[in-house]
Amino acid sequence: MLGKFFKKPADDMGGRVPPGQSLTARFPVLTYGPAQHYDASEVVVRISGLAGEKTFTWADLLALPQTTLTYDIHCVTHWSKLDTEWTGVRVTDLMEHIELDPAAAYVMQHSVGGYTTNLSLKDFTRPDNLLAHTFNGEPLEAEHGGPLRLVVPHLYFWKSAKWLTGLEFMAADQPGFWEKNGYHMRGDPFQEQRYDDD
Repeated sequence: MLGKFFKKPADDMGGRVPPGQSLTARFPVLTYGPAQHYDASEVVVRISGLAGEKTFTWADLLALPQTTLTYDIHCVTHWSKLDTEWTGVRVTDLMEHIELDPAAAYVMQHSVGGYTTNLSLKDFTRPDNLLAHTFNGEPLEAEHGGPLRLVVPHLYFWKSAKWLTGLEFMAADQPGFWEKNGYHMRGDPFQEQRYDDD
């Protein structure tokens, strides 16, 4: 299997490939539970917690500036995919429309089906993070989190929640689904922060 779909890089590709990762040209589908299938018109992202309550519909998100970025992504299951292209709304552009309480320091992502995962506000608000709806020029497939997912490329990809429905701002860090089940609270691939004892 390793030789057919995944390739161990000869080196770290100039610092692009984290330790313990193999390269793939494919886009493996890994998720908890079945893929969620619903129409883009049903997308709603609710802002809650330590922020002014607000709702962004699909039309609201498309009315914001749209950005296309190319970056590498890394899965905790040891694969990396280089030069992936995503289009969506920068988190920094979204945040211009959110009234944030000064006490907010973390954010919990909520998804269709009840999935959650946590981020520090510092990790969440990096300018290369997107609420993405397009992958390599095509609408994002349901299996990969379409119609809308967060993309946080500097952390392991479980931190990029598929089928995004809400952003809950919090004063203190809390574990989401995988973090409650043994994954690291932050998930930096270059530090190999895979599990809670790393």
